[in-house]
Amino acid sequence: MQRICVIGGSRYFGRLLVERLQAAGHQVTVLNRGSAQPPTGVEHLVVDRDDEAGLVAALGSRTFDVVVDQICYTPVQAAIAARAFAGRTRRYVMTSTIEVYDPATAALPPVPAGITVPEENVDPRAWQVAVDLPWHDEAYLEAHYAEGKRQAEAVLARDGGFAFASVRSAHVLGGGRREFTGRLAHYTERIAQGDEIVVHAEALPTVFIHYEELADLLLWAATATDFTGPVNACSDGLLDVRDLAAIVAARTGREPVYRTVAAGGAASPFSFDRHYAMSNTRAKQLGFAFSRTTDWLPGAVAETLTASAAPA
Repeated sequence: MQRICVIGGSRYFGRLLVERLQAAGHQVTVLNRGSAQPPTGVEHLVVDRDDEAGLVAALGSRTFDVVVDQICYTPVQAAIAARAFAGRTRRYVMTSTIEVYDPATAALPPVPAGITVPEENVDPRAWQVAVDLPWHDEAYLEAHYAEGKRQAEAVLARDGGFAFASVRSAHVLGGGRREFTGRLAHYTERIAQGDEIVVHAEALPTVFIHYEELADLLLWAATATDFTGPVNACSDGLLDVRDLAAIVAARTGREPVYRTVAAGGAASPFSFDRHYAMSNTRAKQLGFAFSRTTDWLPGAVAETLTASAAPA
């Protein structure tokens, strides 16, 4: 049994992680603003993580073997966490994102199309941090999501008094209504209704992960391994937007209707005019076994279709 604190953990793969940690026999504490109650038997600390004094007071004398941070988006939040959890945990795992590799959001080393992006393309220990930017402004944060994640990783890698690991997640799908972003529903609904899917003329492939697989990987990262630094989390196999639409079409019985836009134009989710599909080689070398996207995606599409058909 380990003592594990999950920051966030109120929905989707975060809540599933909490449930699986508890089922595995760990002593779990969930820390969030109280938007949802954790499972029975899980300690719940209601506090705003941005309130450093309140966070320290809520933690009291508690210590943990591992902290899993699901909702760290800025270097300011990371700096608060680094100070608050210094001396309280031996290991800190942050959920990060594929978006840290997006070449449209930073000057990154180029990776040729067809070569998947390794973790070293964004080294958090070498990344410049600017805590004086308007990270508190929601519009700024939304527009600089990828940079916020890069800088948050950098702060925790350099300033945390603990072993630090980041899990850079691919695009997460599955779970029907649990998939709150609505990106898969965009395809199931539009294809079923005969509406247009907007795609780039030369749409490039990307990588995905099922929400249950991501919960499993986070469980592994927290309790079954001691790696540090970033690790990419994605199922095997690259898919582009037309591959995804074809899987939806097979379930709906309707052929997709496409409208093409030039590079740089606004398009449907997962239509990319730039390359940053990740490599999962490091995670495999560390011992994690991934599924294939094409094995689980048809089931995820079916769940989404069922959720769309059911009464709200």
